[in-house]
Formats: sequence, structure tokens, C-alpha cells
Amino acid sequence: MSKIKFAVLGYGHIGRKHAIMVDGNPDCELVAVVDPNEEARERAKEFGAPVFADIDDYIASGIHADVVNVCTPNGSHSRMASKALDQKSHVIVEKPMALTKADCEEVIYKSLQAGKNVFCVKQNRYSPSSEWLKSLMVEEKLGEIYMVQMNCYWNRDDRYYKKGGWKGSKELDGGVLFTQFSHFIDIMYWLMGDIDDIHGQSTNFSHKKSTEFDDTGIVYFNFKKGGMGSVNFSTSVYGQNMESSIAIIGSKGSVKVSGQYMDQVSYCHIEDYELPELPPANPPNDYGDYKGSAANHHYVIQNVINTLQGTDVISTNALEGMKVVEIIERMYEAFEA
Repeated sequence: MSKIKFAVLGYGHIGRKHAIMVDGNPDCELVAVVDPNEEARERAKEFGAPVFADIDDYIASGIHADVVNVCTPNGSHSRMASKALDQKSHVIVEKPMALTKADCEEVIYKSLQAGKNVFCVKQNRYSPSSEWLKSLMVEEKLGEIYMVQMNCYWNRDDRYYKKGGWKGSKELDGGVLFTQFSHFIDIMYWLMGDIDDIHGQSTNFSHKKSTEFDDTGIVYFNFKKGGMGSVNFSTSVYGQNMESSIAIIGSKGSVKVSGQYMDQVSYCHIEDYELPELPPANPPNDYGDYKGSAANHHYVIQNVINTLQGTDVISTNALEGMKVVEIIERMYEAFEA
């Protein structure tokens, strides 16, 4: 079977991670890297694949990738995905899929026209603690769900929001729920389903000079399947990340997964149930001065390969990616109400 050809759009920290995984997989071939930054393009030459300044140059070259990995700033994800689909390539899109539901719908429409798949990167679903929580929900071990509380308390300061970059921009970044905490909101959606009756408030404590959006908020809501929920978040924590956690209270038991990256079971008390020994979590992704969500991207790439080879199905499809964007969009609307 011939190798699956990949092109990576965006060669920052996460784009390089995609390139490394593709280049190191025997079923893959890296055929192009695209980045507007000259220094990034120089670094990308390490793989020996053609390097281009923008996607139009890549398209004009006549090189065709079976899969295009969109690792550009958030606000350009939908536009880059649409251009790749126009070239009849499958697409892997980093979180978030877009910054609006409308842009997600446009990508889905193009994917249906082209008959190509859109794979959304939600690597935290592969964390042992997340898979364990999912098994509890599928098997209804906690009984009726009463309440879910998620806390996301991280540090992002001037080391992160560098002048001249896209981070902090409303148009390209979108806000901390999109950039920092969308993976955790995805886990909540994956476990509990959709939400409604959303209320909340937000403010900007420590980033008035570096971001065009609020850094801290409280949002509360009901789950459509039953139960109430809340998300408390901030990127104004002093010095370093504090925690990302989810607590679930049900009629037959309660659990809490915490740690900086929601990767440690810190409480488990369930009727007639003994906590199994979970595999160790992968270390978090390293973004220079910061660490981020779980380093499980190899699972995502392998799922793409298996799906295209017909041995698996998409782990996180475009409809799920759109749903998380819609939930975040509605949370931000609640802050403005």
C-alpha cells in the first residue's frame, strides 16, 4: 500500500509536532510544509520536503497531499481547511475547528461536496483519565448525574502574549475558552452532551494591555440530559498553571479528575466499585515557556491513517468539532447578555 501523503500548514510548536509524527510514521510521507514566517520556513527544511510561504504557492506547485494538517492561528483554521478541501484533500484541523459555528458549517459543506473527511484534533480524549471517565458515563456507574463542575486555572502572561504575534487577538486567537480551555470543554461535552440555559460573567483582570478579550469567567448552565454544570476559568493565575479539573456528582457516586492538565484521579467513591490502576498519562505538550494539553497527537495521526486505510472510523469528526465551537460561542454570548 502506498504511503499517505501529508502537508502541514503552519510550522509553530504544534505544526512541527505534526511534521515530526508524520515524518516518523512508516505509513506517511511529508510532501510539503507551509508557513509565512521566513525563520519557520528555514527550520522546516529539516525534513527535506518542499517549503512554501503560503497555501496558494503550495497549491500552484502542483503537489497534492492526501491529508492537509491545519496548524495555523485559530482564526484561519476554517479558511485553510476550506482551501485544502477545494484541492480534494482530507483535513486534520487543530483546535478549535473555527471561531464561529457558521465557519464550521462552511467547512462541513465543503467536505461533503469534496467527499473528504475532516478530522478534529481532540487529543485529550486519549488520556487515561478521560477514557476512564468516559467508561463510567457509558456504563452509568455514577447513576443519575446531579452536578458537574469544571475549573480551569492557568497562567498566561507576557511570556506568552508577545508583541506582534497572533495570540491575544480577537480575530485570530478568539479568547481563552478557544485557545487554552477548548480541550477541557470538549471533554465535558464528550462525557455529558449538550448544554442550555447558559448564564455567566467575565472580566479582564491582568491582560488589559495584551489581549482583546477577558481572561477570567464563571459560566453556569444545565445539561440537556439532566443535571447542572459550571465552568470557572482564568489565565490570571500567578506564575504558573494551577489546575484543570472536573468533578462529577451522581446518585451512585462522585469522582474528580484534577492536576494541571486534568490527568490525575484525585477522588473516586462509587457504589460497589473499585478504582482500577490507570496507565500513566503522557507529559503535556511543551510550548516554549509553557506547557499545554496532553501530548497524545500520535493517537490522532494514527486514527487518520487507520480511517483512510479502512481499519477504523474517525475518532472526532467535524460535527463534534463544530459542537464544541458552538458551545464556546454560546458561553461568550452569555457573558455579553
